[in-house]
Amino acid sequence: MRLSIILLTALASIAIGIAADAGPMTSDPKGFEGIPWGVAFSESENFVLVDDGSRIKGYELKQGSLQLGPATVDSMRFLTVNGQFGRVTIRYHGKETHKRLLAHFQSKYGPLDRTPGQIAAGSVEQYNWRGPETDITMNYENARDRGIIFFESVLLAPRFTEGIADTVN
Repeated sequence: MRLSIILLTALASIAIGIAADAGPMTSDPKGFEGIPWGVAFSESENFVLVDDGSRIKGYELKQGSLQLGPATVDSMRFLTVNGQFGRVTIRYHGKETHKRLLAHFQSKYGPLDRTPGQIAAGSVEQYNWRGPETDITMNYENARDRGIIFFESVLLAPRFTEGIADTVN
């Protein structure tokens, strides 16, 4: 009985600490900023290889400001798995940047599910847009005033974790 109360209290604490809004995507980008999912990706005049793994490679822009919609972000990493473009990881900081990006995503990809009972205020906010080809996840840590966004191919996302369990003892 006492263990049940402790477990319920722990689960409630976790649930209160996370806000999760998910909404159907009204306009699937089928890639990121005009780059379609699944295309071959390599170093070019625009991109430099920064992570050279055997299956997963990471690229960053060579120059220019890192702009996403109306906001400047700290970093953008473009990831391929087995040579196919499948994910972008974007890091940012600041509450104002977070608000601008959230408003931009809602205007571009659709409104969030604001049904009563779907939102819990807490230290980490999470927002998702799911389309037939693209999944966008936005996490913002209030205490650290920073966020991370993942744009990823629905089809290629599972390939990023293939084989990981085989290497863990």
